[in-house]
Amino acid sequence: MKCIFCNNNKLYQLKTGQLKCSSCKKKFSQIKIDQNYEIANCFVKNLTANQASKYLSLGYQRVLNKYQHIRENIATFLEQEYLINQSTNYDEYLYLEKSKKSKQNIFQSKNFITFSYENKVYNLLMPDIDRYRDIDAKEFTRFISLNKISQRDNINNVIAEFWNFFESEILKYKGIKDENFFYYLKEVEFKFNFPENQRLAILKSMLSKAYII
Repeated sequence: MKCIFCNNNKLYQLKTGQLKCSSCKKKFSQIKIDQNYEIANCFVKNLTANQASKYLSLGYQRVLNKYQHIRENIATFLEQEYLINQSTNYDEYLYLEKSKKSKQNIFQSKNFITFSYENKVYNLLMPDIDRYRDIDAKEFTRFISLNKISQRDNINNVIAEFWNFFESEILKYKGIKDENFFYYLKEVEFKFNFPENQRLAILKSMLSKAYII
């Protein structure tokens, strides 16, 4: 086995069970690494943090924290992926939980723009529209529809496909906090862009590089 930090192959076993590198002197736990790869696999398999904690017999908070770390790294990864590509197609989307779907709740919507490239998507979360709450809801809805940011070919269905995928995937998460919505959006984006058989390899690479394991 090699050091996950510097790739040195000379390691020492400590009494704590950790391994210490003879070169960079950093410590890490192979047991912890293996556990977190299992958590990553549960993430890929679409298990919620609660389901994963029960399946792996690990503490819920530990799994939840790792899920959040994964989402944060996914957001960075997806941004880097998008920056090396070009997009000429984009469209604006307003998302509102089904339980809140009424004109009066329009200000609780999440507004994001979806860009498409090479059969993949990239989403940019727009500023919170709650600041327009003083405007009449009916008039605001009309304003949004007339001033929608959009430029996409009629034959380009990737954006619409993502929106449908997003609406179905996001249903399994209930009560997402406003400050966390961006990361859940990026999770769905990641799962839309990459088939399941690619996701775990990508996550393992990110996990080892960032040492969020």
